Amino acid sequence: MSRRTASALRAGPSQCPPSQSVPALTDTTASNSDLASVFECPVCFDYVLPPILQCRRGHLVCNNCRAKLTSCPTCWGPLGSIRNLAMEKVASSVLFPCKYASFGCGITLPPMEKADHEELCEFRPYSCPYPGVSCKWQGPLDAVVPHLMHKHKPLTALQGEDTVLLATNINLSGVVHWVMMQSCFGFHFMVVLEKQENYYGQERFLAILQLIGTPEQAKNFAYQLELTGHRRRLTWEAIPRSIQEGIATAFMKSDCLTFDASIAQLFAKNGDLGINVTITKH
Repeated sequence: MSRRTASALRAGPSQCPPSQSVPALTDTTASNSDLASVFECPVCFDYVLPPILQCRRGHLVCNNCRAKLTSCPTCWGPLGSIRNLAMEKVASSVLFPCKYASFGCGITLPPMEKADHEELCEFRPYSCPYPGVSCKWQGPLDAVVPHLMHKHKPLTALQGEDTVLLATNINLSGVVHWVMMQSCFGFHFMVVLEKQENYYGQERFLAILQLIGTPEQAKNFAYQLELTGHRRRLTWEAIPRSIQEGIATAFMKSDCLTFDASIAQLFAKNGDLGINVTITKH
């Protein structure tokens, strides 16, 4: 070994004293965090995940924001449709935090698993499920019922597997909602009856039951809505929808108890309509 080499080796420790903090290549937490930050969307600050498209100058934007933009938010040039395969390969080796990290989720995942996890993440915020009002509230699942009972008074709340939703004065014109909370099996459910009126003045009623819980929890239950009258019975049976899914799509597809105004009058008494609600657990 030459004198010059030996001198350089001896000088090594003095160039990096123990009191200094030097990032190590083996610090995977730090390096993964740094890599993930490279994929932050400049618009929404979520992550740009495969398929990754870049503008002509190489700038990235997530696919959700890209669909709403007409030009690159960084250079204002054309977005183009250039696929960045190199960045996609890098992304596949990075663990990204859940989008609900700010709500308490500490999980990090590869790109291919991120969307599926976020769909079922227990920390995802829920929107207020109360129909017919523009309530902007969002919060964790365990805060939904306290919010409903405090902010949407008066709200009828009944206990038991078999209850009755009493819709009073069903002859009111326009869009009207009747809502009831039902609690059983350690869970809370929301029964909703909505009266709709189209452009021609034709009316119809739609009724459904939601679980204040996740879609997976909803699969453990079934419910029955029933109208009864003199020698008449109209019944609907289904699995409750989770408030995570909402009821708008179900109402649009008539995937619920549906009947028109003439049927409602057959079962109504003095302008009031009672719907028997029965919940069972599998």
